Amino acid sequence: MRALGLDGFAKGWVAVLLDGDRRELSFHPDITDALRRRFDRAGIDIPIGMRDDGHRDCDLLVRDKLRPHGSRVFTGARRWLWQEFDDPDTANQEATRRGQSRASRQLWHLGRKIMQVDAYVRAHPALDIREVHPELVFLRLNGGQPLPSKNTAEGSSRRQGLLRAAGFPDIAEWPTAARRGTGAKPDDVLDACAVAIAALEPAGHLPEGAPLVDACGVKMQIWY
Repeated sequence: MRALGLDGFAKGWVAVLLDGDRRELSFHPDITDALRRRFDRAGIDIPIGMRDDGHRDCDLLVRDKLRPHGSRVFTGARRWLWQEFDDPDTANQEATRRGQSRASRQLWHLGRKIMQVDAYVRAHPALDIREVHPELVFLRLNGGQPLPSKNTAEGSSRRQGLLRAAGFPDIAEWPTAARRGTGAKPDDVLDACAVAIAALEPAGHLPEGAPLVDACGVKMQIWY
């Protein structure tokens, strides 16, 4: 079983490959390059499947599960935001006109990657590519107990400890020496590891049962 975990950063994608005892970290400029290697299942920390109104049941369920840290889930991805508009202000004016929630700046700047993944998934329906939220994976690894923010020293240290226990003996080097010069942040590397764990051995998904699909036939389900 070859499992791949991907997390985006400003200059591209962090990829973590799990293949038996092999643990491989790599960095890629775009999603096509990141998914070029052979894999049996890939997990990606990015919205996969979108509704025109931006509301997905999976996002709300994940927010509930992550309480009191529900804000760690970005919501509101809509294809038309980036298909029809080039700037967030105009897009948000249209969202208001439609009676929909406005897109945050964080969500807006994820748009290029969201649309890249959307196009790839729709062009390769036979591939097993799943949306994974790393915070759900860390919650699972931590016995269901919430963790401090990944942007704090304690939060980073505890996530590294969980990953070490989950089969990453050299994890201390990956967010430091291994990523230098790539543009990726330490938490991007840790998140990609968590996503890879869910791709290799998923514990569950939200919502449970058969996945909902969007207007393009893309599944809307978040794994962990």
